[in-house]
Amino acid sequence: MPSSPTPPLDGLDLAALTPALAELGADGWLLFDFHHINPVMTRLLGRDAVALGTRRLFVLLPVRGRPVAVAHRVEQHALAGFPGEVRPYAGWRELHAELRALAAGRTLAMEISPGDAVPYVDRVPHGVIELLESLGARVVSSAPLVTRFAARWSAAELAGHRRAARALAEIAGDALRWAGAEVARGAEVREAALQRRVLDAIDRAGLVTDEPPIVAFQENSALPHYEPREGADRRLQAGQVLLLDLWAGPARQSVFADQTWMAFAGRSPDAEVRRVWEAVRGARDAVIDTLRDRWRSGGGKRGPGGVSGAELDDVARGVIREAGYAEYFVHRTGHSIDRELHGSGPHLDNFETADTRGLIPGVGFSVEPGVYFPGRFGMRSEINVFLAETGPEVTPPAPQKDLLLV
Repeated sequence: MPSSPTPPLDGLDLAALTPALAELGADGWLLFDFHHINPVMTRLLGRDAVALGTRRLFVLLPVRGRPVAVAHRVEQHALAGFPGEVRPYAGWRELHAELRALAAGRTLAMEISPGDAVPYVDRVPHGVIELLESLGARVVSSAPLVTRFAARWSAAELAGHRRAARALAEIAGDALRWAGAEVARGAEVREAALQRRVLDAIDRAGLVTDEPPIVAFQENSALPHYEPREGADRRLQAGQVLLLDLWAGPARQSVFADQTWMAFAGRSPDAEVRRVWEAVRGARDAVIDTLRDRWRSGGGKRGPGGVSGAELDDVARGVIREAGYAEYFVHRTGHSIDRELHGSGPHLDNFETADTRGLIPGVGFSVEPGVYFPGRFGMRSEINVFLAETGPEVTPPAPQKDLLLV
């Protein structure tokens, strides 16, 4: 039999939201969604409640009192079980009247990022902000609320992530060793063929993914988001670098694991390949060491002893810079992971954006420094971190130490 829909806001700790709003100086958290542009709304309200998304939906979580939803009359059924008041509208005049009642004279937290500093928080269109301000609201960023209430993993999500992480590590090692063995016996191995092999292994492991893995040989590994295409992909030859970036989870909209593994087709990589690998691995490990040190000294709290994603990006970038490869590290150090692979929580980034949000217990993210020489080769090492109350947990538990020689 089909499962019953999850009630809207199920699992949200409304009692904990009150002091968080007070700390932010906000009268409420106003969620907005239209055609699924705001994953924070989906995370908090539940996928069943926003399944249609063909009309504008507002949900106010006030500092005091029960939640209020302003929803179009044609989508009322999606809010069955809503733990508060549902106010219907049909025409725009009705909508504006309802919003005025919610907004006038209030400070409301919404998914905005001043100056678009962090796009993963900047989810509400400018026109919606203009409308609310014209109705008497003051709008502030909900970024701290997103971290605390939308980006943290549940115990079940952590368990699913761990299982996926173990499986992906095994799949990656098997796939890369197979590629090397095939080349050693004179068989042709192409990027697309290795990609298919990995996809098949993910399926056999009972996992799902939303996109095929990145499989890149030699100069293609210098393209961070390379996509192999049948007939235009590269054949593996001895002496080449192999990059395999794969991600999967126990179900769609679950917390995925996301890993990148590096290999070399031959008995011994040259000195430059070894130096680049050591720099990338060193940057990765420096982030983990810094995070553990700061966690011990600060108890996992932002402030004295705490740490932000931007600070950890600086740590990784410093190691790469010291190795002489700063200009070839062209992306952030890591991304948030929640029910979106690139989630809404804090990112390890002070390069593409300035994400100064504190890393708090319950959130997870990738750590993936990289060095890319256009037209030659690239190197990346990617692991994931979950921040438990007791400190950071790295997945997979045994990160790649040396280049796989295949």
